[in-house]
Amino acid sequence: MRGHFYQRRRILLLGGYLQQYQIEKLMETLLEGYLRALGEKDEERRQSIWRMLEEAETRLSDQLKQLAQDFSKIWGDHVLVSTLPIAFPLADKLAPQATFDMRRALQLHADGIAQVVANEAGRSERDKAFMLTAEILLLQHTCHWFCRSKTVASARMVARHRTHYEQLLDAVSPTTREAYRRLFR
Repeated sequence: MRGHFYQRRRILLLGGYLQQYQIEKLMETLLEGYLRALGEKDEERRQSIWRMLEEAETRLSDQLKQLAQDFSKIWGDHVLVSTLPIAFPLADKLAPQATFDMRRALQLHADGIAQVVANEAGRSERDKAFMLTAEILLLQHTCHWFCRSKTVASARMVARHRTHYEQLLDAVSPTTREAYRRLFR
């Protein structure tokens, strides 16, 4: 029963911050929009869809940056996430060496998404959409990990998106991948 209390507390904490933004809606818009653009046969229509999605990408990036700033003000004990495969009450207290800081995780996601949106590497729309999709799904994975556990987050990713955690890490930008791996050292 105590485990549910801790999970519920984390869900309420993250949800309280997320409700101030349209991050989840923007992620959904982008994921659906990318599929629509990639499936569009008419070049002119496809380009129109890509242009419409640029605004949503920028808004997502801006809102994630603000969320990371807001979340950075939370006291440290409330943002430590156990890296153990299953969640159990007080895992972050009993094994602090097996934790990561959700504040840092949100910041690296905000930075990674901003980098892909800026597209300074000059990726094609298709490649940019693929990489940004991976960045978005890895962010979702991290949020589910914070609220539940890595095992639950990974199972949800496979069930909802048919994508494994390792696939996400391979598909995000190299900068995000390295920052994410450093988070767990």
